[in-house]
Amino acid sequence: MTSELRRLPDGFGRLWTAQTVSSLGDGVIHAALPLIALTLTRDPLALAVVTAAGTLPWLLFGVLGGALVDRWDRRRTMWVTDALRAALLAIPVTAAAFDMLSIALLAAVAFLLGLGGLFFDTAATAYLPDLLGREPALLERANSRLRGTQTAASGFAGPPAGSALLALGRAVPLLADAVSFAVSALLVRSLPAVPRPVPRARESLLRQARAGASYVFRDRLLLGLALRPAVGNVAFLAVETVLALFAHDRLGIGTLGFGLLLTAEATGGLLGAATASFLGRRLGTGTALTCTAAIEGLAVLGLAAAPNPYVAGLALAVCGAGMGATMVLAPSLRQTIVPPELMGRVASTSRMLAMCAAPFGAFLGGWLATAYDVRTPLYTAAGLLLAMTAVTATMTSNRRVEAALRAVAPAAGEPATAGEPAREGALDAS
Repeated sequence: MTSELRRLPDGFGRLWTAQTVSSLGDGVIHAALPLIALTLTRDPLALAVVTAAGTLPWLLFGVLGGALVDRWDRRRTMWVTDALRAALLAIPVTAAAFDMLSIALLAAVAFLLGLGGLFFDTAATAYLPDLLGREPALLERANSRLRGTQTAASGFAGPPAGSALLALGRAVPLLADAVSFAVSALLVRSLPAVPRPVPRARESLLRQARAGASYVFRDRLLLGLALRPAVGNVAFLAVETVLALFAHDRLGIGTLGFGLLLTAEATGGLLGAATASFLGRRLGTGTALTCTAAIEGLAVLGLAAAPNPYVAGLALAVCGAGMGATMVLAPSLRQTIVPPELMGRVASTSRMLAMCAAPFGAFLGGWLATAYDVRTPLYTAAGLLLAMTAVTATMTSNRRVEAALRAVAPAAGEPATAGEPAREGALDAS
């Protein structure tokens, strides 16, 4: 074990294990759910309903969920949420056993799992900097490890397992995901408690939610970090909605091959997560984020034009590498510069922007495939990603990143407070 890894507290190992186990279950269901839906319908718009349902909770409850997480004990929020998600999956497991599955039921389950994901992911994002003392280098290493193992589990091991388990019966991958949630809940429950930030004044839930959203929209760096996944989700959900159909009809890939295709993306994600810190040091975090955005757009363009499964797999691997690096660098930066008492609200607001865009992307992909061709959503997604790269490049530049880091780590060693004028001025000056 390296000296860097020893610096991480004992509780991080349990959090790491819990998220890895849960991610393995997510990977199983990620491959199995669209394939289960394909056994019920071949209508692209019906498939889009299932895909979009899992993202709707962020549209409806995103900011309020963040405000609740800032009020609640974050560790308890995580383990209770995963326990409830494990219990929820008993419903589709039973329905599958009695051949009563439907698109409506799959969409309802996807919605409730997404609601649980809202609370779990927001609480986990806010809990990590408290556990690690908000040290930037330590957060980056921790996020790299979390992202790497989550990618390996959800993308590399999970999809082939999901495809294989589906061959045993439609209930089997659903049951596997339920077990992963139960194990995660037990592990998270054993994590150490950390002090909750004390709010400056008692405010209504709506006012607290509004303050968190306002903090993101007034800060050009945080807004840029939020806009990129928002536009990206329109593109990626448009691709994801038709990917199973594209793989089957255009690339001639069967059930097992589809799982392997998703594995290619995960392989690239592992490489991206592993090299994120190196890219940040050599290029600066802002420039590295711009480069990874451009890589994602070009990779999706290559996927759209792919003549065979091998080129498609290579394109997805390159796209995964860009996404993997981004999902280490961006959260680490946000966790460093956002005050603890706002972390849940800022994280949920940023994620809400991304997830609110996702249903639009899902329906856009389904409509374009229905009205034109199954490749059309992929070309459209590539154009959106490349346009987003140009728009957010200045918002997340090295100059802005360095100014924000200086503002939260002044010479006296005291963290900047929420809404500190010096920080706003530093950002606006760039």
